[in-house]
Amino acid sequence: MGMSSSSDSTAPPSASAEPLLARIGRMSVRRRRWVLVAWVAVLLLAVFGGHRVAGDWAVDYSTPGSESKAAAETISQEFPNLAADSLLVTWRSEDGAKAPAARAQVETQLQRLADVPDVGEASFAQARISPDGKTGLIEVPLQAQPATVALDSGERIVEVATSASSDAAQVRFGGLVMQQSQQGSTSSEGVGLTFALLILLLTFGSIVAAGLPIATALFGIGTGAAIVGILATFMDVPDWAESVALMVGLGVGIDYALLILTRHRAGLAGGLSVEDSVARALATAGRSVLIAGGTVVISLLGLLLMGLPYLVGVAFAASFSVLVVMVASLTLLPALLGFAGRRIDALAIPLPGARRRKERTATQRAALPAGFPADASPAFARWSAGVQRRPWLSLVAGLAIVVLLTAPLAGMRLGFPGAANEAPDRQARQSHEMLTTAFGAGVATPLQVVAPIGAEGAEARLAELGRTIERDGRVAAVTGPIASADGKVALLNVQSRTGAEEPASEDLLATLRDDLIPASGVAAKVGGQTAQTHDQSSATANRLPLLFAAVAGLSALLLLAAFRSVLIPIKAAVMNLLSIAAAYGVVALIAEGGAVGQLVGIDGEVPIPPFIPILMFAILFGLSMDYEVFLLGRIRELWLEHGDAGRAVTEGLAATARVITAAAAIMIAVFGAFGLSDEVFLKLIGIGMATAILVDATVIRLLLVPALMGLMGEKAWWMPGWLDRLIPEAQLEAPMETAAPADLPADPSPATDREREPVGAGASG
Repeated sequence: MGMSSSSDSTAPPSASAEPLLARIGRMSVRRRRWVLVAWVAVLLLAVFGGHRVAGDWAVDYSTPGSESKAAAETISQEFPNLAADSLLVTWRSEDGAKAPAARAQVETQLQRLADVPDVGEASFAQARISPDGKTGLIEVPLQAQPATVALDSGERIVEVATSASSDAAQVRFGGLVMQQSQQGSTSSEGVGLTFALLILLLTFGSIVAAGLPIATALFGIGTGAAIVGILATFMDVPDWAESVALMVGLGVGIDYALLILTRHRAGLAGGLSVEDSVARALATAGRSVLIAGGTVVISLLGLLLMGLPYLVGVAFAASFSVLVVMVASLTLLPALLGFAGRRIDALAIPLPGARRRKERTATQRAALPAGFPADASPAFARWSAGVQRRPWLSLVAGLAIVVLLTAPLAGMRLGFPGAANEAPDRQARQSHEMLTTAFGAGVATPLQVVAPIGAEGAEARLAELGRTIERDGRVAAVTGPIASADGKVALLNVQSRTGAEEPASEDLLATLRDDLIPASGVAAKVGGQTAQTHDQSSATANRLPLLFAAVAGLSALLLLAAFRSVLIPIKAAVMNLLSIAAAYGVVALIAEGGAVGQLVGIDGEVPIPPFIPILMFAILFGLSMDYEVFLLGRIRELWLEHGDAGRAVTEGLAATARVITAAAAIMIAVFGAFGLSDEVFLKLIGIGMATAILVDATVIRLLLVPALMGLMGEKAWWMPGWLDRLIPEAQLEAPMETAAPADLPADPSPATDREREPVGAGASG
């Protein structure tokens, strides 16, 4: 077996002999003031300059090429008033919706709304009255997208809504604009950052060491968030894309800085100068960060294969966020480490029992066999050895846990959450319940049947089709045909007795498309929310295999080049899919709204938007590779050093488990904090991704990976000669001549650092 090529010399290698990342690290330390000034300038330019050119959020959830999109385009062209978004004013009076006192109350609110920017005018004459005569509905047109109206005028709309009711009538405002105007102000990012800082403090025991990853990530996501706004100038970007980009950027930014910082502290403890230690950290952990970040970007850009326009903006927004925080980790962090110098562990926090734990760990580490990495954790070394002694038991136990978590996936129901899924105290929810009680469950989401009527007898055939549809027991009412202004197109509104996401509405849609419309001879298309959800779910199911194959295939090629193994990339892809499947199962369980859902504020069954499984796969496949690269990179390094496959697994897991555990805990905190979001889909994405990281860092990395690696033995690193010659090599850990990793203690203390070099050495310049 090949041995490590590291030299025993402690003299810095020549610039030309060093890896590029090591040279970048040295340059960042030597020119740290200029690097910091450059990053501050970039951040200020992005924030203030980007604000001037940032576009408006825009999103179109329709599916290109689908029947529902074609119907929506026809309705938009021929019936512009019907296609416009609106604010729903709903009221109920026991004296009757048209009673003078109720009418006066509603007209007062309409006048107040007319003074709000981007809200149009409406009159009481447009009111639709329920069959019992006690509930009324008026649709007030909007002059901009609901998201834009909510940003500019949301507070005024909520102010009017709050005081709209009186003894004469109970008034509630509804619609998408009301949902967005009443979104809470909980800062998920702030909560995630707080927990991440606590975890870093527990990991490092020092305010300076804990603060550096946070500072690096904040610079990165601050710049990345501004870039997301600029992207909205050139493409459609949904308003929630910024939250997703911040979520991903914050998580990976802290993680990447943590990995580099851990290697740097070990280098300082081993006697390296600040500059040499930073260079070595970037040539090793920095290279892993580069490949892991590249994998995340590949996964995110895989969203472009889905053919859904709104995912294009999300893919680029999140990708730019990852790229910026990755560059910050490779340039800004080394500069900050240069400023910190030997004071990296300054402002130590006296954690309870820290000295006893340190002494116990040192005693346990001394009992490890000779040659174990100095940064190995004795507890994880024993765990890894135990798993490899009973690999089949560990494999079965790990798979059983994954299957148990995945089981609820069978009941996953796709759809777009609406007002019915808002909190009970929200006006949009109350308006929806008032409407559905008075007019029926499908009142706000009718199926829209649109057809040309230019030919002779076409309008009569469409009217007959409407009467046929109305006789179906699943239909509450059919209105129309309503002819367009030019008389070329007509529209039927079909109100079902069930909500848009319920199975009966899906069955009705299938009956219209497959039976009633073909039999009528009418060239009609069916649109509306139920049709839109169905079409997107079908398109998602058809394209998911392409996304899976492309992302997994490209990632496997990257790992094949990095690890020089055929089985390792296959194992990595399978392990990633298992953790993602478990996350899907947990999301499906939460969305059912039972006892588990209520823990996170979901009190009833919630449909899962079709884009959530796609988005979760793209993000999680890349993030899971972070830990795979870091763990297996160390295992391969040790295997090449001594040639014992089983020992390399034990040592590699023991050497990386503490860092992976801390990194995973940070990811879980950042993603889990989005469970506090008022946006249902952000809540589902955040909790789902936190679950996947938890499963990945525990069940996958601590059970399945060591068990499989133990079973495969040296075969894990097999690669045929012809393929080895064909695939270019992409080393994860570049050899450095400053010090061998095994010579470095894992738990450097401030006292040890001060003994080796005076405080402040290497920090000037």
